[in-house]
This record gives sequence, structure tokens and C-alpha cells, in this order.
Amino acid sequence: MGAIDAMKWKHDGVRIIPGESLDPNTAQTPGMERKAAIDRARAGAQKIWAGTVSIRPDARTGAHHHGALESVIYVVRGRARMRWGERLEFMAEAGPGDFIFVPPYVPHQEINASTTELLECVIIRSDNEAVVVNLDIRGVENPGYVAWIDPIHGQAKT
Repeated sequence: MGAIDAMKWKHDGVRIIPGESLDPNTAQTPGMERKAAIDRARAGAQKIWAGTVSIRPDARTGAHHHGALESVIYVVRGRARMRWGERLEFMAEAGPGDFIFVPPYVPHQEINASTTELLECVIIRSDNEAVVVNLDIRGVENPGYVAWIDPIHGQAKT
């Protein structure tokens, strides 16, 4: 490897973004605090966006979607209650170590199911833009619980 290659890799290779350096100047939804870690401006990402979200105990976000982007949410701490659908008529919960997948254009709402513990998650999206479309949806009073069924092994998870 030559000196030019070494300099290129030094500045265009791996990036470490310290946890205390996340950027709160990203698209927000009422009821949560998003912070960007990886995007085009901060890390030169071309195809993904990653960051964190925190939701206070017993709080809920406004309904929103992320346009054409796919989103993955990883629950680090707390209990996430997700509602989704045209009237937020479906619901499921996830705890530490669980992953949540949100397809493009799906209206959804995150809820901290705990009255005492902060909900902390890591979010990854399929583009480097922080697309957030906040919606004015009045959700149904009693959403139906949806159990995840493993499409490969056919087992339901509650």
C-alpha cells in the first residue's frame, strides 16, 4: 500500500462516532428525542442513516412514517409498544435485545410501555436522509395485538 492509499484510508475508512457526540439537529417527532450518529454529513454514509431515540417513561410519540425508507429499531433499554396502521389499530411490544422492522410508508407510533424507565433504542434506516413525515391520526381506542410469526420456522412469538 502506498502513501496515497494510506492517507485515503485514514480519512475515508472506518469512522468512530462517540456516543456523546450524536447530533440532535435531525428530523423530530413530538414525544421522542432522535439523535443522528451516521448520515452523509457526519460520516459520509451513502445508503444508511443511524441514530438513537429516547422516549420518557409513560410517553408516546406522534404518529408518523419515514416515506420510502425501511427502518430497523433495536431496543437497548426499556419496553417499546408499537402501534401502526391507518388508525394505529395494530399493536405489539418489544423489549431489550428485540428488533422492530418498519416497512416504507407505514404509519406508526412508538410508546414507552414503562411508567418508570426510559426507553432507549438504536435506529437504522435504508437511506442517509432523516425522512420523517408527522401525521395527524386519531388512533383507535383498543388496538389489536399482533404476535410475530417466524416465516421460516412457523412459530409465533408473543
